Amino acid sequence: MAFQVGDPVIYKKPKSSSCPGPRARDVYPLEHGETYHYVVDKFWKVVGVNNDDTVDVVTRTGKKHRIEKDDPNLQKAHFLKYIVFRNRFPDLAPE
Repeated sequence: MAFQVGDPVIYKKPKSSSCPGPRARDVYPLEHGETYHYVVDKFWKVVGVNNDDTVDVVTRTGKKHRIEKDDPNLQKAHFLKYIVFRNRFPDLAPE
């Protein structure tokens, strides 16, 4: 998948805890039932495309992550999803 700087992306971040939050999806208990495994959608924007098959993304709080382009949890946000969740994507100020 070809990414470009400024592309909105959604990362399906797997998590585990004893109390999933309100945005948790695909929740199921782990072996002993004391904790749960779930997925939370993270709404990021691409800030760099690297030659080593990775992309640099930024969160709403300004944190940066480097993700493999072929990571199955990373996908471009389709137009409709971008419109629905536009307030959850970070604003990229022009440099």
